[in-house]
Amino acid sequence: MSARTAANGLIHEGLLYTNTTDLLAGTVSFVEDGLRRDEPVMVAAPARTREPLRAALGTAADRVGWADMTQAGRNPGRIIPWVLQAFADRHPEQRVRIIGEPIWAGRTAHEYRACAQHEAMINAAFAARPMSILCPYDAVGLSAGALAEARCTHPVLVDRAGRRPSGGYAPDDVVARHNRPLPDPTGPVATLDYRLDTLAQVRRFVTGHAAGAGLDPDRTDDLLIAVTELAANSVAHGGGSGGLRVWSTDEHLVCEIRDAGRLTDPLAGRLAPGHDGVGGRGLVIVHALCDLVLVHTAPAGTTVRLHVRLGTAVG
Repeated sequence: MSARTAANGLIHEGLLYTNTTDLLAGTVSFVEDGLRRDEPVMVAAPARTREPLRAALGTAADRVGWADMTQAGRNPGRIIPWVLQAFADRHPEQRVRIIGEPIWAGRTAHEYRACAQHEAMINAAFAARPMSILCPYDAVGLSAGALAEARCTHPVLVDRAGRRPSGGYAPDDVVARHNRPLPDPTGPVATLDYRLDTLAQVRRFVTGHAAGAGLDPDRTDDLLIAVTELAANSVAHGGGSGGLRVWSTDEHLVCEIRDAGRLTDPLAGRLAPGHDGVGGRGLVIVHALCDLVLVHTAPAGTTVRLHVRLGTAVG
């Protein structure tokens, strides 16, 4: 992945802040500069970042689009297509300016894995698009590992000392580092093997376990669409068959699809195809419907793990 910082390409910066003063020093000027240039501006962040920035901007805040990243980016795989790309697509003739904070203290280890890959993939997804993206990182609340990877995923870093190129910029390494086998579940697991003539069993299998876990009917429908999409893809492109595992955690109903296919494009499912596009929509839909999607792909096959929160609707 290469970074473009030309006037007509991507500018992707990581803002390392230690307190609210640092945060506002980096974000207020970023927003105000965009407004002076008549660039559409959006802020997608948790409330602890969003609300101080909104207050500091005063009446200028009315000219900014605001999104709660804890909802819009609950599944990090949704952020590129449904937050960043969607905003840029609404302003096709202009450079857009976005503050996006996908990583905060309190994200689970599984969520962080997807977040780190998301931050790395921004650089390839939007390399040639006129976008300025600033990603705040809480240098006090986040782990040393998360801050180290921020230096790998952002070609430019900003802090109280100023703006400088990141000497550790290596987004491909971050994508590869987090493409590792998924940990085994700790509780009981139900399994089902399927092929073309048994795909109908997949829906009954998931429906039964969703009911047993107390999953809301609307969320059950979302999960069924996602699992059916992946199972059909296994039959068409993953060797003609696959395996499904289902289990529950304290927070999620989890469905895992395994097949012999291999995802060769890390951005698969991370970009919404054009309205006239053919194919490429399946994984995008899966990301839209689930609260967390984890993927591991290798020469021997691919595992996709879907998480749907029990008792809550998708944000």
